[in-house]
Amino acid sequence: MIYTVTLNPSLDYLVSVEDFRPGITNRTDSESLLLGGKGINVSIMLKNLGIPSTALGFVAGFTGEEVVRRLEAFGIRNGLIRLEEGLTRINVKLRSIEGTEINGQGPRISDEKFRELMGRLQALGRQDILFLSGSIPASMPDDTYQKIMESLCGRGVRTVLDASGDLLLHALSYRPFLVKPNHHELGGIFGVEINQRRQAAPYAQKLREKGAQNVLVSLAGEGAVLAAADGKIYDAPAPKGQLVNGVGAGDAMVAGFMAGFMEKQDYAHAFYMGIAAGSASAFSEQMAGRKEIEVLYNQLTGK
Repeated sequence: MIYTVTLNPSLDYLVSVEDFRPGITNRTDSESLLLGGKGINVSIMLKNLGIPSTALGFVAGFTGEEVVRRLEAFGIRNGLIRLEEGLTRINVKLRSIEGTEINGQGPRISDEKFRELMGRLQALGRQDILFLSGSIPASMPDDTYQKIMESLCGRGVRTVLDASGDLLLHALSYRPFLVKPNHHELGGIFGVEINQRRQAAPYAQKLREKGAQNVLVSLAGEGAVLAAADGKIYDAPAPKGQLVNGVGAGDAMVAGFMAGFMEKQDYAHAFYMGIAAGSASAFSEQMAGRKEIEVLYNQLTGK
């Protein structure tokens, strides 16, 4: 079974405003409301690929109820824990100004509720896969991912960690099956600037030496690099296409990688599935479907 953890899920309010000007009333040209949070994005992509998963994490208030409603309507198993106080956050993303967004804080998560989550995770065992994705809410300790991974040691659970900086580094000793930094995050860890695949490869290998079994590095338009557990380095340019919505593309990539690996137990296949899923989603309004992903997979592999 696959489980995704989103400690701070959201409703993402995507709007575009023609000729946005600060200090006056602006009106939207288009708007949409989507489920948000990195782990939830992973569950959505897995569902698009025909793979079931259970979403874990926390929700609160009427916005949390809407997250649960949309999740269940989409066919994703709901394992989210309800909080008595606060509101699940709303993130505002202004699509007409690239990279402009306002992210909410989210509700406070008590120690008691975190222990409830840890209790649910104790049901995981051999052959299960756990995705840990995104930042840690301010109300939780910075070593939250470490505590989760430590509690699962020796149980045969494959963990996928999509986090940056110290959150990533401090968890490497627990041998995550897959980590996915982007090139900026990878460069920040080692104090270097990385812009090309050939630059990323040796530093991806260094993360493997620190404990990660597989290191998948996304480089936006430059493509991706994989330092794999079989000792090989895989790299490929990004497929051709027009960027429509980059939100969640990295989450789609890790979901695609794991879907590919589960299918064939082959790192090359998993690598190309990851690139295809991430790129197809970046070229779409929402998470891409299987057909769009297959088109890009065939383009990447020459099939």
